[in-house]
Amino acid sequence: MAGSSSHHIKNICVFGGSSPGKEKEFLESANYFGPVLADRKIHLVYGGGSLGLIGGVSIAAFLGESQVLGVVLKALAKGDIIGKTIGEELQVSTMFDRMNAMFNHTDAFIALPGGLGTLEEIFHISSWAQLHISL
Repeated sequence: MAGSSSHHIKNICVFGGSSPGKEKEFLESANYFGPVLADRKIHLVYGGGSLGLIGGVSIAAFLGESQVLGVVLKALAKGDIIGKTIGEELQVSTMFDRMNAMFNHTDAFIALPGGLGTLEEIFHISSWAQLHISL
């Protein structure tokens, strides 16, 4: 097909809320998405933790035997703010380091419902894409 890409996604970064959301369908979709990634042999990169929508994706992907990498701020890893990171954990010092690590470990991005943090991540990555920034 003309214009189609044969690029295979091996690693995908998912942004999403650390709460389950206001609608039960949000969490059901997150729990469904993890096995989809595993079935397609796609590895998950995410912001770490095990709570909410993003926790649902990470747990389901991990249980489906997908490789999972949580990129976590050292300050958040010390407490119970985000829950236990699923899979491998990469601790970083700053939010810029966190976004940079997620950017450099992935081929594509997906956003689930979330709050201000999710919006910030979407805008950050969108800006980098628009400016053709690759770190």
